[in-house]
Order: sequence, then structure tokens, then C-alpha cells
Amino acid sequence: MALPGSLNRYLLLMAQEHLEFRLPEIKSLLSVFGGQFTNSQETYGKSPFWILNIPSEDIARNLMKRTVCAKSIFELWGHGKSPEELYTSLKSYPVEKMVPYLHSDSTYKIKIHTFNKTLTQEEKVKRIDALEFLPFQGKVNLKKPQHVFSILEDYGLDPNSIPKDPHNIYFGRWIADGQRELIESYSVKKRHFIGNTSMDAGLSFIMTNHAKVKENDLVFDPFVGTGGLLIASAHFGAYVCGTDIDYNTVHGLGKASRKNQKWRGPDENIRANLRQYGLEKFYLDVLVSDASKPSWRKGTYFDAIITDPPYGIRESTRRSGSQKDIPKGIEKCPESHVPVSLSYHLSDMFFDLLNFAAETLVLGGRLVYWLPVYTPEYTEEMVPWHPCLRLISNCEQKLSSHTARRLITMEKVKEFENRDKYSHLLSDHFLPYQGHNSFREKYFSGVTKRIAKEEKCSHE
Repeated sequence: MALPGSLNRYLLLMAQEHLEFRLPEIKSLLSVFGGQFTNSQETYGKSPFWILNIPSEDIARNLMKRTVCAKSIFELWGHGKSPEELYTSLKSYPVEKMVPYLHSDSTYKIKIHTFNKTLTQEEKVKRIDALEFLPFQGKVNLKKPQHVFSILEDYGLDPNSIPKDPHNIYFGRWIADGQRELIESYSVKKRHFIGNTSMDAGLSFIMTNHAKVKENDLVFDPFVGTGGLLIASAHFGAYVCGTDIDYNTVHGLGKASRKNQKWRGPDENIRANLRQYGLEKFYLDVLVSDASKPSWRKGTYFDAIITDPPYGIRESTRRSGSQKDIPKGIEKCPESHVPVSLSYHLSDMFFDLLNFAAETLVLGGRLVYWLPVYTPEYTEEMVPWHPCLRLISNCEQKLSSHTARRLITMEKVKEFENRDKYSHLLSDHFLPYQGHNSFREKYFSGVTKRIAKEEKCSHE
């Protein structure tokens, strides 16, 4: 259904991966460029075909310059459940909107896109010929047409039960493609400097889009690792900085994560990663620092905080302490000024992160982070809460049959006051999430059970 006013209808062709992440990405990007996602937008659950109402073609193009969840966008001219319905819809589309793209001096071609079915060349030609009632006056040019039109047919989501006729048929003018090629061009496999937990390129860009990162923003990652999230933010023109407790990672020292390479090279570091992609001018710096004891002066600095905290699986959860933090009975080192590495409970880590975001984000700035969960015990009440932050989205990525991580996006809606620092202790959300302090043990108990089950099956 079209919205009242001057909004135009567009068809968005979505990628069929990270399904839960798609809607929050599109909503966030529309709001960045002046559009708005309303309840009357037509989305079809897991379907790749979405109909959106967008104020202008410029906004549609800007959306596609950012999204990695969408493949293409089309100005929708017609839509039906059958060919007859499609033709009726096309005949009712305003001719004055068609004419600029169909005049005699123009060149064009018509493409066929089918989802969950392959058509023969003969079937494709038949569908194109059936559109001869449209007032095309230009010449066909298959190599470099000025305008591209598409017939898109949806045969459902079940590859084992493909219907004879499509569920929906769309016709529209192609506007632009999304940024799917970024997933390959920024692939971790090609990255100069990587670690054991370097973030997948596609997810890095999704996180950046959820955070509404834009040109000249200041973006911070308190668990920076090898800087994958900084790279994605810098690609969109943001200035980036971060901290990490691991001295070797920050300085690019120690053992390499690559196979057949023992030690990291002299130029394997975060700055070199940004240099690799021509983004070094956006790199501010990365510091060795403890996320539980931020060294920043009071103030609001960051437009976005994007991070992937350690879960204690491949990277340990640590914070710095002092000799007096060591339990009695354990021998102390003589150099009392040397920091001691202490365990850092997941619940404490996340509430420290939320407090830090509430203190340092600008109003309207976003915090985007991963929350590991043990799925048999997970409920929405376990998502950490803060009075200065509003939950925007919560998307699941499965890690195993019994564990997952959830991409949490929050927006700062209130200025931080000192009394807000411990308000989470009064929240109903605090106690439930403390159960996830044992996420590591639960993760490996599940792995152990699975291995035992597989061994039992192999011996039967």
C-alpha cells in the first residue's frame, strides 16, 4: 500500500543471509538519509522482496551506497500475484512517470530475475514480449543501456517444493545496487593484520550501519583487537580510535594468527590495516588500556561506540588490577606497581560498557555490541539495561546448537548523571544476566557433550 503524500514505492531485493540483521540495517540507514520506516512498509519475513515507501530517488540511491544486506533497489511500476494482475497494475501506473525513461532517444533493456526457480531462455523471452503494451519508444541496447528494467518473480522459500507459478511478480526500473562487493574486497582472508577473533567483514559493515556511522563521525572501539570494526567505520568516512588491554595486539607483536607463520611482522598492526585500504587518514590512534577503568576525561566525545567484547572462548575476559586485589595466600610479586591481570565477569564487563557509552556518547549516538548467550536459558530480560540508553534492535547469530551471540544496538536518549552509574543494580535485568558469567563453562560443556555423542554414534 502506498503512503499518502509524495512517497514513491520501491522494491528492495534483499540478500538471503543474516536475515535478522536486515530490517534494523535498512531502518537505520533510512533514518540517516532522511527517510522513515513506517509500519505500513511491506516486508515479507524471510522473503528477499520488500516494498518500501521512500520520499525520493536520491534517498534510495544513498541507501544503496551503504547497505550490505540489500542487493538492488527498483522503482516499482507494477506488482501482482499473477501475470494478469501485474499487467493491470502496470496499466494503472501514471504514464507521466514512465515517459522520461521510454522516449525515442533512450536506450534500454529488460532483465528477468527469479528467486527459487530457473527459467529457460524461451520462457524469459515470452515474459518480455508480453510487455509490448508498455509505451517503449527507445532502442534496445543489451550492453550499455541508459535504463534497465526488471521482471522479478518470487517462487517462495522452499527449494523442495517449487510452485508452477510465482507467488508474486514485480516490474520496476533499476535504480542502484548495494555494497555486497565490500564483503569480498574487505575479506579477512586478504587482511594484512588479523587475530583469532577478527570480525567477519560483512558483519563489520552491518554493525557500522546499525550504528548510523557517517562522514566525520568519531567512532570508538574499547575492545579493538586487530581493528576490523575501525576499518568498516573508516570506509564510510568516520575518524576512528580504540583501546585494548593486550599490549601485543595493539603494537602488532607476538605470535601470528596465520597458518605457517610463527611471529607477526614489523608492519603487522592496526594502522597498516587501514593503510591497506587507503583509510589511514581516518586513523587517530589505539591505546593500551583497560575497558573497566576508562582513562577519559568526563565529557561526550563519540558519535558511535562499536565493539565485539571477548567472551572468554578464544580470547580471555581480563581487566587490570593491583597487588592488593590478589587474594590472600597467593605470593605477591616484589614490583608492586606492575598491573595484575584479573578475571572480568561478563555481566560486569557489559554494565561497564553501558555506563561508559552513557557517559561518552553524544545525545543520539549509538552503542553496538555483541552479547553472548546460552540459548536454553536466554530471555529478553537478560539484555543489559541503562536509563540513558534505549534498545533499538536485538538480532541473533547462532554459534552452536546451544549458544548464540546477539547484536545489541542502543541509542543514547538522556544525558548521563552520577546517579545513573549504579542504576543497573536496581534493574530486573541485572540478576538474570549474571547467569551468563559462566558462559564459557556452558559453551564448553555443550561442546564436550556433542563430541561424546558423536563418538558414541561412530562406535555404534
